Amino acid sequence: MKTALLALFLVFASANPPEPSIAYFSNVREVRVGQPDRQNFFIVDEELWNHSRPDLGDLRIYDGESPVQYSLSEQRAGVSSEEAEAKILNLGSVSGHTEFDLDAEGIATYDRIRLRLDAKDFVVTAAVGGSNTLGQAPATELPPSTLYDFTSERLGSNSVLKLPPSSFRYLHVKLSKGILPQQVKGAAISNLREQQASWTKVGSCSAPEQKQRTTVIVCDVPARVPLNRIVFQVESSQVNFRRTVSVEDANGEQAASGELSRVRVNRAGTLVTAEEMAISLAGTFGKITISVDNQDNPPLRILVVQPLSLERRVYFDPQGKRSFKLYYGDEKITAPVYDYARFFHLEASPAEAQLGEGAHNPQYTGRPDDRPWSDRHMGILWAVMILAVIALALLAVRGLRSEVKE
Repeated sequence: MKTALLALFLVFASANPPEPSIAYFSNVREVRVGQPDRQNFFIVDEELWNHSRPDLGDLRIYDGESPVQYSLSEQRAGVSSEEAEAKILNLGSVSGHTEFDLDAEGIATYDRIRLRLDAKDFVVTAAVGGSNTLGQAPATELPPSTLYDFTSERLGSNSVLKLPPSSFRYLHVKLSKGILPQQVKGAAISNLREQQASWTKVGSCSAPEQKQRTTVIVCDVPARVPLNRIVFQVESSQVNFRRTVSVEDANGEQAASGELSRVRVNRAGTLVTAEEMAISLAGTFGKITISVDNQDNPPLRILVVQPLSLERRVYFDPQGKRSFKLYYGDEKITAPVYDYARFFHLEASPAEAQLGEGAHNPQYTGRPDDRPWSDRHMGILWAVMILAVIALALLAVRGLRSEVKE
């Protein structure tokens, strides 16, 4: 009997998934539509990060009492590349210059040539011409590229020729002096399609401080806003450097590492320029400390350090309406599952909607206590269990007494 009562109590442990309701969201903002006749979006800002769930799963758009479907999109950089090996033909030397033809049959349209060169410490210019007939003078001259290798200076290398989108069957490549024919080991052509990432500025950084050979910079980032990138601005007159950078979070654990570099070298009249001024992170929160190892070199003259968060956009279809309400601030609600997001299609020219100031939701009541009955009445449950134990003990004692009398 007592066991049956306990099982009955535990039946109440099951609970349904939380349902959305305007009264359960603590905050609200107005959404002012940019253009009502097309797809719109708004950008997730610091206000939303600070008062929403970390996954933004509690954002809800309402038209009056009716929910409006949306799609949450991260504006990441996108790179897709199709690459194929290019056959090298007629490789040789003409007046001291290495020249060869490439058969670009593998890809219909391409914009990159990657050479495999068995050479170190060089700077050469690659002139390229395109033609659809092998052996004839190139019909079209394409922009030249600078190839280099600075192994001795530890400043990196580049063996990729960048072209405008091209479809020539054959390419004629002529290298300036510095690369021998036998050092050309292979080539590949590719079609690289890039989509630039979008970023939102977050937080601020202190002025750089020198500690022995290390430059230290402390940045304060809002605790709930994910940090995905740090961009540095170094005085333009400081060139030809490479520095190792380490980023620690508020707990002193390494959150990211990378390198800052700038190359500006003139070799035999050929100017080589390249730089990398950003460090990527996986989504760190809160205060960070940046350390730049200068080794035995003068410290970098860092002018600006800017933390960035990957931009998140919320896309929706206003269907002719000019304003909506955005509700957020419900920790228990589950993330929405919308057909609009499943079959999302980004239109060519979406309009940007504007968000009003964040405010407390005047209809907010908070969710009722939806914990299982057993969690909400632990005192009663323990009392029943204790009574059950006492009852079993009394029955046991009574049974022992009966046996003794017999």
